[in-house]
Order: sequence, then C-alpha cells, then structure tokens
Amino acid sequence: MSRTRVSSPAGSGGGAQVEGASSWWQALATGAVELLLPGACVCCRRAHRPDEHGIVCGVCLAQLVPLTLPQCARCGHPRLSLAVPMPPGPTASETPRTALPACRWCARLAPAIRAVRSVTRMDMGTGADLVHALKYGGWTRVAQPMAARMARLDWPRDVVDERAALIPLPLGRARLRERGYNQATCLAMALSAHWHVPVWADTLVRTRDTQSQVRLTPSDRARNVSGAFVVPTHHRASLHDRHVVLVDDVITTAATVNAAAEALLAGGARIISCVTFGRAPDPGDRAAPDSDFIRN
Repeated sequence: MSRTRVSSPAGSGGGAQVEGASSWWQALATGAVELLLPGACVCCRRAHRPDEHGIVCGVCLAQLVPLTLPQCARCGHPRLSLAVPMPPGPTASETPRTALPACRWCARLAPAIRAVRSVTRMDMGTGADLVHALKYGGWTRVAQPMAARMARLDWPRDVVDERAALIPLPLGRARLRERGYNQATCLAMALSAHWHVPVWADTLVRTRDTQSQVRLTPSDRARNVSGAFVVPTHHRASLHDRHVVLVDDVITTAATVNAAAEALLAGGARIISCVTFGRAPDPGDRAAPDSDFIRN
C-alpha cells in the first residue's frame, strides 16, 4: 500500500503552520508530563521546585563538601600543616597556592603524574550519592552537573596550556557489559564541553578484568591493577609527547591511576594529569581549613 505525501501549496505557509502546531502540542505534552510526573532529584528523591531544572536539585549540589585548604600544589590533597618543608623547584611565576609545600598523599603518585585534582570528599555531604547514582543507578545524566564542578577546579598553568586530550579510565569487558556504559567516559564527555578538549575514549584499554577495588588494601589494589592497561599500537602516534588528562569518578589510593599512567607513558605520552569528581579520605584528613593558612 503506497502512501501519498501531502504538501502545502507554495507561499501558503502551510509548513510553518504544521511546524507551529507540532511545537504547541509538544509543549503541551511536556507540561502535562511535568504536572503529572514532576522531576525528582536522584539524590534526595524530592520533587524539583518549579524553578529548578536538571537531574540533581540545588540543595544536594550545595551539600557537596570540597577538599579543604591548604592543598598540595601537585596532588590537590588537603595538607595537615604549613610546617611541611617546601619542595625544590618553585618558580616566581607560581601563585601562592601552587607554591605550597607537598603533602604525604603526593608521595604515592607515579613520577609521570603532573597534577591531580578532585571536587569533593566521599565521606561527607552528597558526593557519594552522586557517584552512586552515576555508577550504579544508571543515571548517566548526573555526569553533567558533576563535570560542571570538575571544570571549575584550579590547575597549574602548564596543565591548562598543555592538556591535549581527556582519557577516561576504561572498564573491563565484563563490567562494561553488566553496566552498559563507562561512568568515566560519561564524565569525560561532559567535561570536554567545558574545557573544549577532545575525548580519546579508546586510547587506553584494559587487558583483563580486575577485581573490584572497594575492599582491597592499598598493596592489594596495586597488585590488582598492575599491567591491566595498554595503549593499542595504532594510537601511539597521536599520543606521542602529549600531556593527557585521565578522568575517573573517584580516586582512593591512586593505584589505578598509577597503572594507567604507566601504560600511557609506555605508549608515548610525555606527562599525565588526572581529574576525578570524588576523593576518598585518608585517616587524619582535615574537615576544615587550617587556621594557620589565614594570612593578612
């Protein structure tokens, strides 16, 4: 059975009328859905206020707990005291923040890692709720407000000038099939829109499935991911001598980031930085800024 396409006479404006009617019906349908099924926050489950948009409410976003100051210039982790000796090499062009002494957390990073930054603590506030919604709840749109906050993090000038690509931490095949998506790729794609830096999602791959890191000790984590990443041969030319930024949802002991950085370095990268939304706390981390950081 053939279908006859009906077109409006030239100059009649029929096409515009049909388009206008379609937009009107679409707006009416959208309004009806919002009235009958108002959007709810994926964290607190409360219905959004009429002036709110997005998948996370403003209250939950306001309850994110940032990493406190002062922070290590390299790894961005809260420092315990300003009494830690200054590391060698600060230049006159560095800001007071980037000239701060290094912290104990920085020592766990591989030498090829230039800088690490994270938005929020995972033991306070709503950070863990957002990560859980993205990683396990299937709410991939949560990556957008998460990435918006990742985009505002402060970086050393050379990282901003040199970052050539965002590389999401890859999942193993089994976990990717189970989840259906890689949460790190969701964050990288959303962050790319803010930084205007491309995402190289297949530059780094996992060579094998690894055990979940959640209940492993730091040494077990390192063994678990050792040799688990590789750069395919056909990506090595584009990676050569580049400064790339790894993207993941949470950093805990840096074991995964170190293993990924090792593979990227072997694949031709010159230097690696890393950005995550959450950071697991270390024993003794401060929950408030040091009073001795207040300067006149």
